[in-house]
Amino acid sequence: MAYTGIDNPGEYFNTVIYTGNNVAARGITGVGFQPDWVWLKDRSVGYSHITWDSGRTNKASLAINTTAAEVTTTARTLSSFDSDGFTTPNVTGDIFNDNGTAFVAWNWYKDSTAGFDIVSWAGNATNRTISHSLSAVPTMMIVKNRSAATSWIVYHHKNTTAPQTDHLKLDTNDATSDDDSMWNDTAPTSSVLSLKTSTSVNGNSANYIGYIFTDIKGFSKSGSYIGNGAAAIGPHIFLGFKPAFIIIKSSSNADDWRLVDNKRSTGSNGNPRDQHLFAHTTGTDSGSSSDGVEDGINFLSNGFQIRQATNGYNGSGRTYIYMAWAESPVVNSNGIPNLAE
Repeated sequence: MAYTGIDNPGEYFNTVIYTGNNVAARGITGVGFQPDWVWLKDRSVGYSHITWDSGRTNKASLAINTTAAEVTTTARTLSSFDSDGFTTPNVTGDIFNDNGTAFVAWNWYKDSTAGFDIVSWAGNATNRTISHSLSAVPTMMIVKNRSAATSWIVYHHKNTTAPQTDHLKLDTNDATSDDDSMWNDTAPTSSVLSLKTSTSVNGNSANYIGYIFTDIKGFSKSGSYIGNGAAAIGPHIFLGFKPAFIIIKSSSNADDWRLVDNKRSTGSNGNPRDQHLFAHTTGTDSGSSSDGVEDGINFLSNGFQIRQATNGYNGSGRTYIYMAWAESPVVNSNGIPNLAE
């Protein structure tokens, strides 16, 4: 059996950076495919994280760092998903094309081969299951009530020893919470996810969107690690691929959701990857800790290594969950290793 079925991860996930030019309905290209989920952030101005997905035919926007319901105005509605990217809303400048401002867009293609599904449903406030098409057990799920001001609810299979009883919130830095009103204390299966009655996931007559992921060897992986508090040699996490994008959060403590990718960096040869954004705030690109020491991660051919002792990445004894997507697998489908770093 081949090590991986995905030799070119860029066909399913890619990060694009661009500079705003104040043009209405601007086409953003270079993604390499027609995305189904776009997560966009202004890197140099304190605007919200904006997201669009193909699971909602209205192409309305949601702000990831807030509890707000979706916004359907022309100024926030995506113009189109395109064969090599997407076209911003038909309004000049603003939070996705301000003139001279740096932006980053993370893009996913929905496909069971790549372990990603988008599911929508209408809430009914009763215990229920929702079908997905991964044909594998989800390892991370992100759910948002589109109709009301509620938090983004996150399931992660390594959040705790009983992750089906707990959840994190993508719009806050809160530690994990134990609450059976979300997942009904029932783990997802290869065909369904379970919901209870919380308005955050299944309120009566509300509309919901869910981003559902499973691990794919050589392409994506979710897991956890324990911080060791060492600045120079933090934990090394084996992924089986060189990462393109990583989301990290301490599940045991109130620490930031950190977003790190392979397109933003100031270090030599890309490492350490010290440019990060926070999913739960409007904050801009950050690249050092408060004491001025580089605050980053080394992206390696087989995973990543933490290079700082800050609580956001590596507080001693703290538990961290992560989800990562690949730039290149450590071994391709023909059994040929990629170059080590």
